[in-house]
Amino acid sequence: MDIEVILQSAAKLFADRIGQSAGGLDQSSIIDAFKSLLGNGSGGIDLAGIISRMNSGGLAAVASSWLGNGANEGVGASQILDLFGADKINAFATRLGLDPGQATQGLEAAIPEIVDKASSGGSLLESAGGLSGALGMAGEFFG
Repeated sequence: MDIEVILQSAAKLFADRIGQSAGGLDQSSIIDAFKSLLGNGSGGIDLAGIISRMNSGGLAAVASSWLGNGANEGVGASQILDLFGADKINAFATRLGLDPGQATQGLEAAIPEIVDKASSGGSLLESAGGLSGALGMAGEFFG
């Protein structure tokens, strides 16, 4: 699936999750903020980096659910903060004119969607031979 389509879908989830508090946020602003938070420096999403941080942060089972077929396990605010770090979450929130709590709430919905859809329709894990294989493939696709 095209990364722009993935980010559009995730931006809608993000805005829906934070509801009326989004105020005047438009989809392109949210997408630009996603690219800044998740980017690899050349317009792509650093899927391998996200999965690697999840794996080393004790979220390997969650990562597997996002990469594999089936339902995606959810993440909480503290896990989002651990995954990206407070500085990056604060910068993301500031970019959108939100407080970090609102931003984290929206990211709880959006990040699983981005990883799931960016991983070849949710089947990257099986086709790559497990989590370590998926990390290598994700680096190739989005590096």
